[in-house]
Amino acid sequence: MIRHVTLAAAALALSTLATGAFAQDAAKGEAVFKRCGSCHAVGEGAADKAGPELNGIVGRKIASTSFAYDDALKTFGEGKTWDEATLDKWLENPKALVPGNKMAFAGLKKEDDRKNVIAYLAQFDETGKKK
Repeated sequence: MIRHVTLAAAALALSTLATGAFAQDAAKGEAVFKRCGSCHAVGEGAADKAGPELNGIVGRKIASTSFAYDDALKTFGEGKTWDEATLDKWLENPKALVPGNKMAFAGLKKEDDRKNVIAYLAQFDETGKKK
């Protein structure tokens, strides 16, 4: 009986460690997002730059703010929202996901970087306040 309890406790501990190892890290995402800062802003007081401000991006309709989006992104975004899966594909290779879009960004090749940036962006509501 004690052996079964010990095995169950060990399995629980390992599953907790494994989950933590793959968890998204918003602090690391903030550091990666600095590469995006010349074109995008997020947080209180954020405004459009060469690209749209990104407050509340997770769950927002694609190409739905007052920013002057290109036709390729408007067409792609019809009836869609920026969920985590779509953001991941966009951040990996915007030109592959939406051919003809005007964003001058080759993408983030490392999956961890993309997941962490999404975690960072997900912290902000549409007003720029952290949730």
